[in-house]
Amino acid sequence: MNKFNSKNYPIYANFLNSLAKDLTSFYYSKLNKNFKVSNKLKGKGYDPVTTSDKAFEKFIRAKIKNKFPDHQVVGEEFGHKKSKSDFTWVIDPIDGTRSFVIGNPTWSNLISLNFKGNPILGLANFPVLKKYYLNYSDKVAYIVNNGKRKKISVNKKVSFKDVKVSAAFHGWLSLDKQKKIPKVLKLMQFPCSDALSYSHLAEGRVDIVIQCSNKIWDIHPIIPIIKAAGGHLSTWDNRDAVNAGNILVSSNKTIHNKFLKLLKPVSK
Repeated sequence: MNKFNSKNYPIYANFLNSLAKDLTSFYYSKLNKNFKVSNKLKGKGYDPVTTSDKAFEKFIRAKIKNKFPDHQVVGEEFGHKKSKSDFTWVIDPIDGTRSFVIGNPTWSNLISLNFKGNPILGLANFPVLKKYYLNYSDKVAYIVNNGKRKKISVNKKVSFKDVKVSAAFHGWLSLDKQKKIPKVLKLMQFPCSDALSYSHLAEGRVDIVIQCSNKIWDIHPIIPIIKAAGGHLSTWDNRDAVNAGNILVSSNKTIHNKFLKLLKPVSK
């Protein structure tokens, strides 16, 4: 089978829907307490990981193993569990670990289900905000906020002059390179908070999100949600967002193409 059978969407969407609730319960029952932080880069920069990151990933892996024992799993903290399955779960146990460390509530659990490398379902769960985002097919995505489900869509009709831009360079883009994209800098007027910004675009709150150096677990869970909500994604050099890296997400194709041109001086 070369293509995912769309009749099977409910099996996996219902699993992720339940998992979102389980993750929030797990956080409040087990992890809403003091935790330890260590730096993965050990003096060569700062990339924090906490005991909570590891606990969340173990919890998610156990849930997947119980329900889909043959599936592959790729997680930020514990690597790749390989099998012959065409299905792979990609996990970021805490997206926004820096936010988690300082008590900012915008961190999330990100999970995607990939079929032959292509993300088909995504979950972005925000335990402290009591909401999560999930697509149920390639054309339908929802926000579940305090238990109430609402279909979401991007702001498709926005024009360039009215665009709301959320962007962050995460220390990746040097000051000299930033000077090459003055129009982008001028338009960066809305906060950027990791996966929450991507999720906000999916529900029409912002129109452009620009982020740097995403790993696959940062962006794969977001791809199906954005696409199901009607949005567009690519890398800055207009490759498939599945490749990860520097990511541009837009609410319509016209403004996406305009921002690709604006980012061209720094896209190589």
